[in-house]
Amino acid sequence: MFIIRPIKQNDLDGLMELLAESGHGLTSLPKDPEVLQKRIRISERSFLHREDGAGGEDYLFVMEEIFTGKIVGVCAIISKIGGFHPYYFYRLEKTKYSSKIVNVQTEITNMHFHFVHNGPAEICSLYLHPKYRNSQNGRFLSLSRFLFIAENRKYFEDQVIAEMRGMVNDSGHSPFWDAVGKNFFQIDFPTADYLSVKNKKFIEELMPKTPIIANLLPEDAQFVIGKVHPNTEPAKHILEQEGFKFSGLVGMFEPGPVLIADIDNIRAIRESVVGVIEEIADKQEVTDIKVISSTDEDNFRSCLGGVEILPSGGLKISDVTAAGLKLRKGDKIRFVSFKPKK
Repeated sequence: MFIIRPIKQNDLDGLMELLAESGHGLTSLPKDPEVLQKRIRISERSFLHREDGAGGEDYLFVMEEIFTGKIVGVCAIISKIGGFHPYYFYRLEKTKYSSKIVNVQTEITNMHFHFVHNGPAEICSLYLHPKYRNSQNGRFLSLSRFLFIAENRKYFEDQVIAEMRGMVNDSGHSPFWDAVGKNFFQIDFPTADYLSVKNKKFIEELMPKTPIIANLLPEDAQFVIGKVHPNTEPAKHILEQEGFKFSGLVGMFEPGPVLIADIDNIRAIRESVVGVIEEIADKQEVTDIKVISSTDEDNFRSCLGGVEILPSGGLKISDVTAAGLKLRKGDKIRFVSFKPKK
């Protein structure tokens, strides 16, 4: 059984072990214990000190194998991006041209330097250990965040984005970086990727603000614009099923697509239900898997399991689910179907 919970300081070693398999491209979680420890501190502070409204809180969660304590996945939510540290993207703009004289029609893609100072929220930093990757674990890791947002709606912006990992190979090579980024930054892609976690200001200082005509780039660089890393395709598909769409923005260094959704229209948030536990059973037949979470702001936990709505309106769950979420009769849970209805 797996549970998803907020990260703690003593999870650092487990997180480092998890990320050892991550390769290149997980920009927000570099294999640097100092950076990760700071991120954990920020996350703990975000859970403990919140005011009404989104203030840039950074919530980091881990997926734990409950019987061994092994950390097998990680994910995060930022309540609002921008603020004192803008986020940088390219905005794609396509223009069609035609000439009757030579009977030619063309479409030109311009990439405009784009920065965000004031929101939206962001879901990010999702990574699942290769040995535990399957459709169930990946979807659970992704959807659990939406139950947290639903339960803490007032702390988040009205829209949320997801910057998907672009096409970078295992050695850290990016054809787009070779064609564009290295000409302006004069450092390799992994170095730029790492530095952007610590301070993004160098991007605005060195990157020209004139549009880039994508059609003039080498073919391999053009091909990866708006494409995701093969390992990220399942995550993209899950988000699209939940209501996310392409925003027209792509990443700066490896231009994976940025997806966007109105938070209140996300399926897992819109269809989630809150109820009271009335019965805890030793055994329970599960015909429809649910993503289930506690409703305690200070002790969020999530797992997969069955939920039966009793004639009284109360809820019946298994003792395994109750133990995983640390709940008992009379406590509330929030839950939603694991997959959208067809």
